[in-house]
Amino acid sequence: MEEKEDKHLGIYIHIPFCASKCGYCDFYSLEHCDKSIGKYQDALLKHIREASSTMAPYYIDTLYFGGGTPSYYGGKRIAEIFNTLKRAGKVLKSAEVTVECNPDSVTRHDLKIMKKEGVNRISLGVQSASDDLLKIIGRRHNFTQVKKAVKLIRAEGYDNLSIDLIYGLPNQTKGDWAETLAKVLDLEPDHLSCYGLKLEEGTPMYDEYKDSPVVPSDDEQADMYLYTVETLTHYGYQQYEVSNFARRGKACRHNMKYWDMEDYLGFGPGAHSCMGNTRFSFVRDLYAYIKGVNGDGEILDEYEKLEELDRASEYLMLGMRRSRGISAEEYHRVYRSDFAPIEALLQEYEKDGWTRQFDGRWCFTPQGFLLSNILIGSLWEAQAEHRISGNPWIEENLEVGLDQLTASKDRPSGIGG
Repeated sequence: MEEKEDKHLGIYIHIPFCASKCGYCDFYSLEHCDKSIGKYQDALLKHIREASSTMAPYYIDTLYFGGGTPSYYGGKRIAEIFNTLKRAGKVLKSAEVTVECNPDSVTRHDLKIMKKEGVNRISLGVQSASDDLLKIIGRRHNFTQVKKAVKLIRAEGYDNLSIDLIYGLPNQTKGDWAETLAKVLDLEPDHLSCYGLKLEEGTPMYDEYKDSPVVPSDDEQADMYLYTVETLTHYGYQQYEVSNFARRGKACRHNMKYWDMEDYLGFGPGAHSCMGNTRFSFVRDLYAYIKGVNGDGEILDEYEKLEELDRASEYLMLGMRRSRGISAEEYHRVYRSDFAPIEALLQEYEKDGWTRQFDGRWCFTPQGFLLSNILIGSLWEAQAEHRISGNPWIEENLEVGLDQLTASKDRPSGIGG
């Protein structure tokens, strides 16, 4: 009898509290709401316990505390959440357990508590090595605090440290960015996430800097990005996703679940989940979430069933974000369709230096990553043009759909694309 493969699950815990909001941040988080922390903790623990049956078929192999600022929330509360999850689900001893921290709220006491409970990965929000730029974007720390935080983290035995950085900040030059990279590399992180600044509508920096000449242009950001890839590769960091670089064996296993279209379950306001072919998220409101968990309202915000075409489109988008890329074999398995139209376009990209092929897989080059949104859009168009012809599965289901459509007077007259 063939042994059934174990099912694995990633868990995301959203901590929506911050000491203060950064100027660029559009994640759901709140400042000056400490009085609600206790009620939120109670609701979160209750929600986790209630989800025990949902988690029962799975082994939990990654856990990620994001925010907000989990380190501001405190190590004791994080340990309590982790312990509740251990009782409600099957958490593997080998699980990757990440906590996001800010340099100004890292303490030895909290690091000890979290390490004892099984936290083994810290993601530190540094963003820049320039104190002036840190002030501009509303960060509470300076680079001296960054160095102290890293020293504390290493002293407490954490051997998996990730650092987040942002390039393309107001008045930032390529030289400034090169200096930030050099100073951060001196700290010897195991993982680096480097993001280009994106001004999100509704944030303070959007209002202040939208269309401002002091924000580096797209070309300037592109130069910073290519410099990042070249520099980090030189220092032994493998680029495994468009914005993420890691030493051998230190890629973020939790984030890989998103890009590999694996199952993950989120808890907290605004948290997203994807299990099987179902995707859903919870209300992006702390107080509505607390009320809903306690039976006084609805906590579900969005819910959708994913069809084969949805999964195929996601495979193209998520796969091409990674340096591992995509393959005809995987495409057939996910989509059951002809890869030739996709490959023909990838071959055209290759002539322009935007893609490359290795071991039967296609991926973007660094130059291609810069244009990834546009290039992936074209891949989607090629996929859409051939989504019926040459795909027996779709043709069969289309015939069934037409029969059902004819038999029902209540349905709309068109067929969705």
